[in-house]
Amino acid sequence: MIEKAVDLKMAQQEQQEFSILKDNFNRKISYMRISITDRCNLRCTYCMPAWGFEWMDRNSLLTYDEILRMVSVAAKRGLYKVRVTGGEPLVRDGVVDFVAGLNAIPGITEIALTTNAVLLKKYAQGLKNAGMQRVNISLDSLDPKKFEEVTRGHVFWKVWEGIEEAERVGFSPLKINVVLQKGVNDMEAVDFAKMTIDKPYDIRFIEYMPVNDYEDWKSKYIPVAEIKERISKELGELIPVEETESAGPAKNFRLDGAKGGVGFITAISDNHFCEKCNRVRLTADGKIRPCLFSAIEVDFLEALRSNCSDEDIDSLYDQVLGIKPQAHELDKFSEEKMLKAMVNIGG
Repeated sequence: MIEKAVDLKMAQQEQQEFSILKDNFNRKISYMRISITDRCNLRCTYCMPAWGFEWMDRNSLLTYDEILRMVSVAAKRGLYKVRVTGGEPLVRDGVVDFVAGLNAIPGITEIALTTNAVLLKKYAQGLKNAGMQRVNISLDSLDPKKFEEVTRGHVFWKVWEGIEEAERVGFSPLKINVVLQKGVNDMEAVDFAKMTIDKPYDIRFIEYMPVNDYEDWKSKYIPVAEIKERISKELGELIPVEETESAGPAKNFRLDGAKGGVGFITAISDNHFCEKCNRVRLTADGKIRPCLFSAIEVDFLEALRSNCSDEDIDSLYDQVLGIKPQAHELDKFSEEKMLKAMVNIGG
């Protein structure tokens, strides 16, 4: 703890030599979502096309050392939170050592993981020991059969074993992400929310976003306001939770007396979080996207493999800051703007 405090002080001193990561709308960028692979051991319908996917060439993927270098430079400019994503990040060898590397970077104080939990039972303790602090788990159904339909995988009980192991080693609260689809899993919303009464889980309902099949999206989209109303009617008042700077895009609530919480992410029906957006996304092949719903990106891979200096990396971050849009404008989207495959961008 003392060593980490010293590292933080050193990082703050170094930040004085660099300008803070701040975009044209005066938003400080303090959070990076890092995809370490586009591979995944599931084939979720809303993430990956049913007809298959062209994987990135392995030689085009950033090495762990390249990622750590990028994070180190950004940490000198105020980045303090990183989230490891994929694809499914736990399918890439060496992920525990990579997390330890992130934890060793001065200024990085929050490290989180988004996973489908299929392999979490194997890695939970190692990740915790390496410095991982929080885990988000994607789980779209409590029904094994429906889970199989959504994920195209036969691993429901492995996921539950992963959740239980993560809880056992001390990841708390566990965040469980539920992508809502009308007629698929929206009828399970109350059951998910009910889990928070006895378990220290934060259930987060996410609006279905336009990925892959535009017509399918239109038929399955349901605003979370409807889900919130159902939960309140069945389980009682949802009490607002005071937000923190690192709370993320969810609006968070709690049922009276519950151990866990209920959150709602309204990317489609309400983009309130854009005005406070503090994040960028690093793809597995070395590109930073300043906004999920925009094709604009800045390529770091070429520079990293051309013996660039830290100042060169710093200049690329300035480009990212300069092109970050004020809002995602999904309220104006068309079929042409839909996401082609979330697995390619990073969850």
